[in-house]
Amino acid sequence: MNILVLQHIDCEPPAAYGTALAARGHVLFPVEVDEGESLPDWRDFGAIIAMGGPMGVYEDAAYPWLVAEKQLIGDAVRAGLPYFGACLGVQLLAAALGGRVYAGETPEVGLLDVMLTEAGLRDPVASILPPTFKALQWHGDTFDLPEGAVSLFSSPAYANQGFRFGEVAYGVQFHLEVDQRLADEWAQIPAYKTAAETVLGPGGLDQLLAGVLEHSERMLPHAHVLIDAWLDQILEHGHV
Repeated sequence: MNILVLQHIDCEPPAAYGTALAARGHVLFPVEVDEGESLPDWRDFGAIIAMGGPMGVYEDAAYPWLVAEKQLIGDAVRAGLPYFGACLGVQLLAAALGGRVYAGETPEVGLLDVMLTEAGLRDPVASILPPTFKALQWHGDTFDLPEGAVSLFSSPAYANQGFRFGEVAYGVQFHLEVDQRLADEWAQIPAYKTAAETVLGPGGLDQLLAGVLEHSERMLPHAHVLIDAWLDQILEHGHV
């Protein structure tokens, strides 16, 4: 399967998700939309992966390409194309389907607990993860569920941490795919660095990076099994 990858900054590739997809023989076609690369026709692909970035989904004036990207995602997902989004990727999915995306009360940053909802415990993809698990959180925006979406994950700070729309469109607010090298790169992005230091205080960024190292032995396998479960769901519903 050819998979369109929507990237919004060079240091947020599919990472562990991409490794797992490639291991199953799928071919990734990255498009870095923030660099002005043209969006292709989504009909030429078997699925879409959308990753994170420092911009807000609602910042159309500052990032005009967001308008076309949200239109592409909405059209593709409503047509039944499989989709998996992480962080900005889930916010894009929510916005493309009519949900509100907005700045939260305070950034959520750290190696924090994420819980499966009741629906998540029954979901064929989400339920592959433990009922409670550690994930990397590094975001300031949140979203309301679009109409017809099923909430799958929550956290103490933000009730909406991920959802399913239809049978094969999924999004998660948190990160499981990030290794130490990528986390070190993120720490150099001004918006990410500011959010971490605001929430965690002096020395907090170093603690965050140490936490990624400590928890990556569990997070990265969780990324692999989650994306594998999504692929199995796609196969079950005849999309490949």
